[in-house]
Amino acid sequence: MSAKRRVAITGLGMVTPLGHSAPATWEALVAGRSGAAPIRGFDASGFPVRIGAEVKDFEPTRHLNDRRLLKFCLPPHAFALAAAQEALADAGIRPTAATSARWGCAVGAGMLGIPFEELRDTHRNCFASGEFNPDGLLNEDFPTDPVAFCRSQSNAGLGLITRYFGIRGYATAVHTACASGGQALGTALRVLRRGLVDYVLAGGFDSMLNPIGLSGFCLLGALSTDNDTPQRASRPFDATRNGFLLGEGAGFLVLEDWEQARARGARIYAEFAGVGDSLSSYRITDSPPNGDGPIQAMQQAMADGGVTPETLDYVNAHGTSTQMNDRSECAALKVVLGPETARVAVSSTKSCMGHLISAAGAVEAAVCALAIRDGIAPVNANLETPDPECNVNIVRGQSRRMRIRAALSNSLGFGGSNSCLVFRHPDEPPAATPERRTSCS
Repeated sequence: MSAKRRVAITGLGMVTPLGHSAPATWEALVAGRSGAAPIRGFDASGFPVRIGAEVKDFEPTRHLNDRRLLKFCLPPHAFALAAAQEALADAGIRPTAATSARWGCAVGAGMLGIPFEELRDTHRNCFASGEFNPDGLLNEDFPTDPVAFCRSQSNAGLGLITRYFGIRGYATAVHTACASGGQALGTALRVLRRGLVDYVLAGGFDSMLNPIGLSGFCLLGALSTDNDTPQRASRPFDATRNGFLLGEGAGFLVLEDWEQARARGARIYAEFAGVGDSLSSYRITDSPPNGDGPIQAMQQAMADGGVTPETLDYVNAHGTSTQMNDRSECAALKVVLGPETARVAVSSTKSCMGHLISAAGAVEAAVCALAIRDGIAPVNANLETPDPECNVNIVRGQSRRMRIRAALSNSLGFGGSNSCLVFRHPDEPPAATPERRTSCS
């Protein structure tokens, strides 16, 4: 049994519907501003849902001076590269020829896939007669782009990031729906603890704000249809909630060995102290009403991070603003926190920025680090009529100033994947729990 290697968060980067940087996003969250608006990236007039939380007026060349690289990027890849660049600059360190093999990269990657425009062109050329004709792919006027296939791969973003920043160590892309970003960070923590690398650039990116993504969620009935009041559409834990707000973006963190960070005089936002994962195995799109699954993931993360209900001060909830998910998560919180439920502050920042899907866990981890740094629990916006079944200590009205010794971040994905992460204030003494040598520690 040996002490766990401590891991420091030393850099943050975000591109979200609230801003193109971590400071801009954090300022908007604390103020409770919304990133929701009518969709303008494509014509959504024929959909039952015509609102979303888009990244607005994002120009990739303002963040990356590499037009050749950007040719290989879909929009979420560009979000990721910009957020990763910001995180490395914020940390004041980046891979070099001497250290590249000791850097890792773990990303939560969105579904991405073939862009709608390419599907449309394929349909026009191959179904001109009303039946599928593969010879249409060979027409001289068919738009050919050999890079298109590369852009659509699930690990394309990982490849772009590792190449651009010169990362030569451990690398992985995780896709577990809404849990992707959180589980990518959890993987990064475990890799650092094992000593495989000394630094990890970890995060997530996604955009499903396209005709295919929007239609899928509309068919599921998962999205809010409050088209006339987009800024109030996302209202987690409110009795009148009617679905989530689809968003897009990216978030990245620089993680490194604690002692190494201290030795180089790095600013440490927080200690990344614990991770817990579970699988609910209930329904593809719903969490169990009794919170089974999220309960185990939260308990694992808190035990791993040496945090108890008495020392936990803030929970960044998954809080999607759907009826089933919010009630399930609150049921789980009440089991995990017990008598401390009335004290521990809870909020869902999806109330302001919408649901960033595979990017959500990473962005919300960065939010927890900033909440710890500034001593602010961000507001759960739009909560006017509390659901009596969600009777936890939700941050209402405005953000709450308070010392946060430890924070928990929940990401509960389609398919039943549950990711929970624990962060501790850098001034708190290290957890005294010994490391257990298991296959997943």
